Amino acid sequence: MSVFISGGCRNGKSTWALRFAAAGPKPLYYVATMIPRDGEDRARVKRHQMERAGMGFETIERGTDILRAFDAADPNGTFLLDSVTALLANGMFPPGGVDLDAPRKIADELEAFVRRAPNAVLVSDFIYSDAALYDPMTEAYRAGLAMIDRRLAAACDTVLEAVAGQIIVHKGEFPL
Repeated sequence: MSVFISGGCRNGKSTWALRFAAAGPKPLYYVATMIPRDGEDRARVKRHQMERAGMGFETIERGTDILRAFDAADPNGTFLLDSVTALLANGMFPPGGVDLDAPRKIADELEAFVRRAPNAVLVSDFIYSDAALYDPMTEAYRAGLAMIDRRLAAACDTVLEAVAGQIIVHKGEFPL
């Protein structure tokens, strides 16, 4: 079953995603998309590593070219991709430039990822619903993430939202 889970920052998305993925067929893969750029990023990576310690996940570091996660993985296993948000940031803001076509390319890759890995849990941040207006690059990023999330919601069997540590089911069934 493919599961898309979104929600605000620090609402339990990653914790729930770990539980859902751990219940899936083995082997278990954690597809880490963040490319740490500062101390806060490194602390987040360490926290996520500690959360999944002892759960049997093999970590695949893929900050770009997400379909390469299958190079040394069994597509019949379970994949936890955390996060779509970081994957888009990596693609849209590569060193020394901006790629405004990245959201479309990443959406295409993620749809192919879900088709190739029938047991996948994908995590994204819900950052595009407030009424504030940001600078043009931030707005382009938010619009790109919203488009990717809509496409993933259509492609996945189950769509969930994490709110204050609780799960709301928008499509499909609760995966546990």
